Amino acid sequence: MRTELVIVASAERSPRIISSGGLSGRLTGPDTVHMIGTAATPLGGDEMRIRVEVGKGASLAVHSVAATLALPSAATTESHSWWSFHVEDGGRLLFDPEPMIVAADARHHSRTDVRFSDSGAIHIRERIQIGRAGERAGSWYGTVFSDVDCGGGRVRPHLRHRVELGVGTSGHDVISAPMAMSSTIRFPDDRTVEAGRSWVRMPLAAGGSLSTATGSRIDTLALPT
Repeated sequence: MRTELVIVASAERSPRIISSGGLSGRLTGPDTVHMIGTAATPLGGDEMRIRVEVGKGASLAVHSVAATLALPSAATTESHSWWSFHVEDGGRLLFDPEPMIVAADARHHSRTDVRFSDSGAIHIRERIQIGRAGERAGSWYGTVFSDVDCGGGRVRPHLRHRVELGVGTSGHDVISAPMAMSSTIRFPDDRTVEAGRSWVRMPLAAGGSLSTATGSRIDTLALPT
């Protein structure tokens, strides 16, 4: 299945939602959209493409009504998702969906592209859980490319980040490898570095911060403030 979802926020009207495939969106507040699954996806072989655009001076909050479950199919274990975010001058975006759960034997690949104005504000959180209750298999591969639009044709790199979780990934071991992760990009954020036993908040050279927490279960992660 090929799923496409586009959410466009404007300061002059309610967000516009265009969808096809296994994911849709519902307006649940003046500037709030909840993503809703309309079919079982992603299964092995499925592709999901989600684009979120926030216009000049607009505000948008995007959530989901339930966790997303990645499952293998009879033909293949691999599925893919592409997330694209664009925030213009003075725009504000909060993106905080429920976790992605990668079931046993499934392999999900995610790519996130973010471009935002240096006068805008973003808060983008991604949460991953490898395996359902009692499962230790499954794998997830996530890549983030983030850029700051400074105006006048100047764009500077903000973040290049890649994480792998689960069986078959480069850092996995059967004894103590993390099976859950929460990752948050914030801009602006001028706080200094802070770390705990299983989490860290790091300031980025181009401004803002990246916070990451890992552990065995998503509901027990120690999260930075």
